[in-house]
Formats: sequence, structure tokens, C-alpha cells
Amino acid sequence: MDGDQVEKMVLTKDGRKTAVDKECDGEEKKSVESKVYMDYNATTPMAPEVIQTVTEAMHEAWGNPSSSYTAEATFVPVSKITGQVEVDDIIAAIRPTTCLVSIMLANNETGVIMPISELSQQIQILNQNRMALGLPRILMHTDAAQMIGKGRVDGQDLGVDYLTIVGHKFYAPRIGALYVRGPGVTTPLHPMLFGGGQEWNFRPGTENTPMIAGLGKAAELVNKNCEDYEAHMKEVRDYLEKRLEASFGKQRLHFNSQFPGAKRLCNTCNFSVWGPGLQGRMVLSHCKTLLASVGAACHSEKGDQPSSILLSCGIPYEVAQNALRLSVGRDTTKEDVDVIVEDLKQSVAQLEQNRVT
Repeated sequence: MDGDQVEKMVLTKDGRKTAVDKECDGEEKKSVESKVYMDYNATTPMAPEVIQTVTEAMHEAWGNPSSSYTAEATFVPVSKITGQVEVDDIIAAIRPTTCLVSIMLANNETGVIMPISELSQQIQILNQNRMALGLPRILMHTDAAQMIGKGRVDGQDLGVDYLTIVGHKFYAPRIGALYVRGPGVTTPLHPMLFGGGQEWNFRPGTENTPMIAGLGKAAELVNKNCEDYEAHMKEVRDYLEKRLEASFGKQRLHFNSQFPGAKRLCNTCNFSVWGPGLQGRMVLSHCKTLLASVGAACHSEKGDQPSSILLSCGIPYEVAQNALRLSVGRDTTKEDVDVIVEDLKQSVAQLEQNRVT
């Protein structure tokens, strides 16, 4: 080429690079020489359809997806009377675009058991009407972490599509499992990770055989002995609540997990001792024997702020601030209860004495 011409390379749609001569008068003409791009492992051109989608998103979806006003989900509050999420409220919140309803089977702080079976039945009826209108089927998920080992759990009876299992809540290793009704066939299931073909291509990675075996054995124990476990824990829990009431009096004690008409876990007691300076964390910090928590460990970063779960159930702020959650186990005895109730009495007395002096 002479000085009046320059050469540039153009990447065509089929991945070829073509040399183009640009003359001084602005006219372009392709040279005979053409180069073939074979470095697709390094990078690929965007497909025309992708370019169109990106362009549309830049025009229409420019908002911050993490902003608080963005609604990826609809949250339905629990009833301040029963502590349960009400079936009618869930049904009323469903929109044409709704594809999944997710509710825990039993709350980890109050122990209140949610009406999952009733809700599943209502959603099945709703799905029949939605299919006729060409709307997507609504799938049901429940987190059964707190319920397994403390009451009967049957995915078929619950009528759910997905059910979460957490081992360390029922004397198993810290490993979980997901029950899926007809995985990938009746119920959609897509891998979040990709690689090997383990677990029917749903989750790659070598299976942790010892932990899986431990989870299976723990589930077997629950299946054989659940009624006995449940009866024992309920007896000890009820004894605990009677001893607390006798020790602190009905005027000072508030049970945060007792709601009329609602079922609750057999082992859970959430309560507050009324009085200034008796926040749950303060009471526990002065206990010498009792090891417990003010609520869910996954929300422990909130400090002395009351549990949002208790507040949503209608528990007054100043009562929720003093909340303690005691949960008994298979081996907890009434003698253990006597010891920790005395420990709580001494802790409260010390805090009150410190406040006066």
C-alpha cells in the first residue's frame, strides 16, 4: 500500500478477520486476503441476540438490583394472634408471576409450627386454575430444619416440592440434604455448581461418605424413636415452664412462644423476665451454669436489638429485649431444669442488685 492508503482488520460475524483497504476518498474495499480467528478459548464475540438483550437491559433495567425498594420476593408477616403465617394471607399475596412459596415448617425462635399441609392443598387448587390460564405452576418449599427429630415430618403428607434437611439439628453431623419430589422431572432442579457428574449431575464434587452415613443413621434413629423423643422433650419443656413461672411469678414472666390455637415444637421455650436492665444477653452473661441463647445464632450480630421475629409476632419491644430461648434435648432431665432455673434466679437477682447499688 502507498501512503494514501491504510489497512485495518475487521472481525466478521463468522469469526473471520478481513483486511480492508481504506482509500483517501473514504471508500472501502476488501482485500483478497482473509484471516480465520481460532482463539475462542481466549475470547468470543457476542452473539447478535446477546447484544440485543444487553442493549435492552441498559435501557430498561438500569436500576440497582440491590436497592431496598426492589421487590426479587414478597414477604408475608405472621399473625400477631397465632404467631403463624396465615394461609389466606399467603394466597392473597400470590401474583401472576409467583413461581415459589417458601416457609419454614417450624420457627427456630418461637417454635411455632406453620400450616404447611393446608397451604399446599390451597396452592394445588390454585395451580389447576393457573394452568388453564397458561400461568406458571407455583412450587412449595419448606425448611424442616427445626422440626425433624421433634415431630413427624413426611414430604408427601406436607405436599411440598422441596424440603430442606439440616443434620446438626437432630444429632447428626453438620451436613444437609434437600428432598425434591421427582427431581428434574416432576419438580425443576438445576445445579448451582458445575463440573463432575456426581449426584446425578445435580451437585459436582466427591461425596462426603462418612457425613452422609452419619446423616442417614441419625434419620434412622428419628424414624424409630421420634414419638419417644417428642414425649420426653415435651415433658421436660413443660416442667421448665412451670418452674420458671413458680420462680419469677406470673406478673414478671412472659412466655413469648405460647399463642392460642397454634402448635409449637415440643422442646422450645422462649420467655422474658420483665424488668429494666434484664436484657437477655445480660442475664446469660451472669449465669454460671446455663448455656443458652437469646435467639437464632444466624442473627447474633444484632447485639441487644430485640428479635425481629418476636416483634413481628406482636411481642412488645421492651419484652422482646429481655427474651431468652431455652431448648431442651433428648437427654435433658428435670434435675437439669432445677439447676438452670436456680442459676437464672441468681443472675437476675445479681443484675437487680447491681442496678440498685
